[in-house]
Amino acid sequence: MKAWEREHATMAAARPKLREEDDQTWNAIQALEDSEDAQARMLWYSEVPGSGAPERLMVAGVQALENRGMLVDGWEQLVDSGIAALEAGDMPALHEITAVTWQAFANARKDESSSYWNYEQIENWEQCKRSLRPPDTGEYRESDSGFLSRLHAGWLGQIVGGALGTAIEGYTADALKESLGDIRGYLVKPNTYNDDITYEIAFLKAFEQSGPRVTGTEIGNQWVARIPFGWSAELVALRNLRAGMVAPRAGSWNNPYSEWIGAQMRGAVCGMVAPGNAREAARLAWIDGEVSHTGNGILGEVFNAMLVSVSFVEHDIRSAVQQCVDALPPDSEYASVVRFALDECSERTSWREAWTACEKRYKTYNWVHAYPNACAEIVALWFGNGDFDETMHIVAMAGQDVDCNAAQIATALCVAQGTSCMSGAWTEPIGDELDTYVRGMKKLGIQELAAWTARVTQ
Repeated sequence: MKAWEREHATMAAARPKLREEDDQTWNAIQALEDSEDAQARMLWYSEVPGSGAPERLMVAGVQALENRGMLVDGWEQLVDSGIAALEAGDMPALHEITAVTWQAFANARKDESSSYWNYEQIENWEQCKRSLRPPDTGEYRESDSGFLSRLHAGWLGQIVGGALGTAIEGYTADALKESLGDIRGYLVKPNTYNDDITYEIAFLKAFEQSGPRVTGTEIGNQWVARIPFGWSAELVALRNLRAGMVAPRAGSWNNPYSEWIGAQMRGAVCGMVAPGNAREAARLAWIDGEVSHTGNGILGEVFNAMLVSVSFVEHDIRSAVQQCVDALPPDSEYASVVRFALDECSERTSWREAWTACEKRYKTYNWVHAYPNACAEIVALWFGNGDFDETMHIVAMAGQDVDCNAAQIATALCVAQGTSCMSGAWTEPIGDELDTYVRGMKKLGIQELAAWTARVTQ
C-alpha cells in the first residue's frame, strides 16, 4: 500500500470524538516541555553519574573548538549569558542561547595561527592506512578454548576497570590525592552500569550481522536501535543519526566534541575481534570511530584497538605500548601526544613525575578529551609494567576520565595475562553479571559476552 493510500484510509475511517476540556491529550505537552527544559539545563550544568564531577557541556564545546584550531573570540558573552539564564531559571532565554551557541559552533572559522594546523589532518581510512605502520606480531594461534579464555579475561578486566573509575572520574590528580588518599581498589560497591561498554555492544551486534564487511551505517543503525542516550560526541552523533545522517557525516557535522574520548573508550572490542592483526583492528576502529568522531578522536580508538590486538601475541606491555605508539601516523597531532607521554615515561623515575608533565602540557584540554586520557593510559601501563594492581592504582590517581582509561588498559593487560592477573578483590564483587542500558540487552553474563565475541569472530 502506498503511503498516500494508507493515510487516506486512516482519515476516511476516523470519526469525530468530542473531548472534554480536561482531556489529557494536550496535557502531554507539559511532560515534553519538562523533558526539553531538563535537557537544556543539563547542557549548561550537570554532574557525572557515579562521581558527581561537575560538567558544563556547552562551555566545554567552546574549549573543544579552540583545541581544534577554530576561532572562538567573543564567545565568552554567549557562555556568560547561558550560565546567567540557567541560574535565573529563564528557560526561554536558555533555549535561545543554546540554539545561538550551536549556530556558532556550526559556523566556527579556522584560526590560521593555531598550531593545530601544523599537523597532518587524517580525514579518512585511506589516508590513515598510508602512514599507519601496524606492528607485525605474527599470526595469533590458539585453541578455541584458549581464545575464549582470553576474551573472557579481556571483558572481565574491562568491566573491573570501568567499575573502579566510575566513582572517581572527572577530577585532577591533586584533588583525588587530597580527598581520597592512595586509591588501590574500589572505593564504593562497584557496579557495571555505565556508558563505556554500551557502544561496544552495539558494534558487536553490527559485526554479528556483517562480520569484517561491517559499515559505519550499520553500526550507526544499531546505535539508534539500542542506545537511548549519549553525551558529548555521542549525543551529537545520535541526534544526527536520528535525523537521517550516516557516518562519517553523523560524526563530523556540528560536533565540537569529535576529538574527545568517546571513540578511544571503545577501541578494545575492535582489538578483540582481530586478535594479533593490528592492521585489521585499526581498520575496524576507524569504521566504528567515524560514527561519532573525526581525525585525532578516531586515532584514539585506533591506538586502543591495536593495543588490545597486539596483546594477544605480545605479553610485554611496555613493548606493546611502544609498538602501538610507533604505528600511528607520525605527523598527526595524536601521535605527538602519545610520543610525548612515552618520552616522559622513559626520562622520569616515577609515574607521578611523568604524569605531572603530561597534565601540565595538556591543561587546556577538557578532562574528557582524548589527549590527556591517552597520556594517562601510557603512564599507567609503563610504570605499572604488567602489574594489574599497580596499573589500576596509577590510572586511578591520574584522574581525568578514569573509567574509560582503566577499562581499556585493563582489557589489554588481561588479554595478555589472563584473569589470574586480577585478585578476587577485583573480580568477586563483579561476579558474572553485566548491567547495561542497551535496549534488549540490559542483563548480560560476562561469560556469555565472551562467548558471543568468540562466535562472531571465528
